[in-house]
Order: sequence, then C-alpha cells, then structure tokens
Amino acid sequence: MPEKSVFQVNVGAGKRLDVYLADVTEGLSRSFIQKLITEGMVLVSGEAVRPSYKVRSGDRISLDIPEVVGLEVRPELIPLDIYYEDSDLIVVNKPRGMVVHPAAGNYSGTLVNALLFHCRDLSGINGVARPGIVHRLDKNTSGLIVAAKTDAAHCGLAKQLKERQVKRQYLALVHGQVKKDAGIVDAPIGRDPGDRQKMAVVDKNSKYAVTHYKVIKRYAGYTYLYLRLETGRTHQIRVHMAYIGHPLAGDPKYGPARSHLSLGGQFLHAAKLGFIHPRTRAYLEFEAPLPQELSEVLEGLLPA
Repeated sequence: MPEKSVFQVNVGAGKRLDVYLADVTEGLSRSFIQKLITEGMVLVSGEAVRPSYKVRSGDRISLDIPEVVGLEVRPELIPLDIYYEDSDLIVVNKPRGMVVHPAAGNYSGTLVNALLFHCRDLSGINGVARPGIVHRLDKNTSGLIVAAKTDAAHCGLAKQLKERQVKRQYLALVHGQVKKDAGIVDAPIGRDPGDRQKMAVVDKNSKYAVTHYKVIKRYAGYTYLYLRLETGRTHQIRVHMAYIGHPLAGDPKYGPARSHLSLGGQFLHAAKLGFIHPRTRAYLEFEAPLPQELSEVLEGLLPA
C-alpha cells in the first residue's frame, strides 16, 4: 500500500513546497519530491500545485509515497566481503572495479546485483535501480559501504549523512609532494561547465565541500594521504586533490592521462566507516585494510 503523510505548516512559511518537504521528511531527495509533486502525489489543502508553490502558515499538505515497484535488477551470485549484517542494514568491503548500482553500460555485476542475491529485502527508497543504496563509491574506489534493508534504516542513515554524522575516512596516493603535513580543502564543487562528465571547483551552481587531509608518508613523486570527508559531494576527494595540484594516482579523469603505475583506476580506498545504528542507536565503526594490489603499489615506490 502507498504511504501517506500529512503536514501542517506552522514553521517555514514562504519556502518553496519542494524545499519545505525535503526539510520535514527523512530520506527523500528534493528531486524525488519534485517528481511526486508533478505527478499529483502532493496536495496542498486538497489541490495540486507546482513545486515552486510558496507554503503558507496553516497549509495542510498531504504526501503520498507510491508503493515500490517490483525490482527489475536481477540478483547475481557474486561473493561479498561482509563486515556486518543484521535485519536493518549490511556493511560490505567493495572491491576495486565493482560498480555500485546498475547504470548505462553496467547492468550486471554490480554491488546491487550481489546484494539482491544475498539479502531477502532492501530499502526501496532510491528506486528499482538503486535499492538499499544510501551512499556510493566510485567504480575504482575500494572500501566500506553501508546498504539499508528497510526504509526506516535508509531514512535514518540518510539523515546522518545529511547532518554530517557519518565518519568516512580514506587512504589515497596522490601525485607530487604535498608540502603541509596536514590541511583542509574548503572549496565548493559543482558540474564542470566545460565537461558535463566531470565535477569541478566552481562558484556557480555548486555545493559546499570540505576535505581534511594528513600526510602518512612521502615517496619519490607521490604522497600517501589519510583523508576525512566533512561533506560528501560527487568525486569530492578526486576533485579537491586535483584542485590543490595533487591529483590521485591512476585517475585519468582528473589527473595525468597516463601513469607509470599499473593501477587501472584511482588509488583511493574507503578505509573507515562509522555511524549510529538507526534502530538500536549503538555506534558502529568498521575498518578495512588497503587492498593487496594497492599495498603492492606502495611497496614498489621509493621513499622521498
């Protein structure tokens, strides 16, 4: 059955309807809310309105979230490196080269295909192509990722991400010698106006983005870094490191087109993940070691 919610506007008068609903609901993106509004699933005092409608004090807003459509993505027997699992969520260590969810050119062999085979149920909030996916890692980024089995868990985890309560720490190898032992990159990220397939540090149509870094070791021509995300924008680490003149090793999209290192993709590993369990409220933290192929790359480098 569809899920129905009713909101009475007491605080927030003057906001756009889509913005207001994004603020008062959990786990629903503004774009998804806009889709519901245009499809007539949102009524204000019984009438359909536009997403740009400015809510007024006393407005009674009804929101119908349609029943999740049956999944079209096929389950596939793909081994998973599981770090934690219960009836609400699952934490896995994703290998390099695995796409998180099906998309053009990658309709099988994804993490979602594997999760659908392993888990009986996954949250349907992100739609049929991305069931259970709360956050993502790029194809060639290895490491820890959490997926939700229930909508309640999904909403709880999404709220923590939005409020920057999720601990996400990475290991990366970058080009050049990073001079400072530690630093912060505070630069807004948006779509690259010159290449829509890339993100970039831009002032217009961008979002606040902050990355903390600390030098672990310096090598000849490279620096090994520990990084902590304060925000979670698309390609954030890759963009921020390129922005300060130290693109990730093996990343042709944001760095040199060719590298003498045999990487097949950026050297980036999601090493630590911590969050509050959305149901039990217990704090959970997990740590995954650097993959063997990346450890071997470090072993082959000369010290600075």
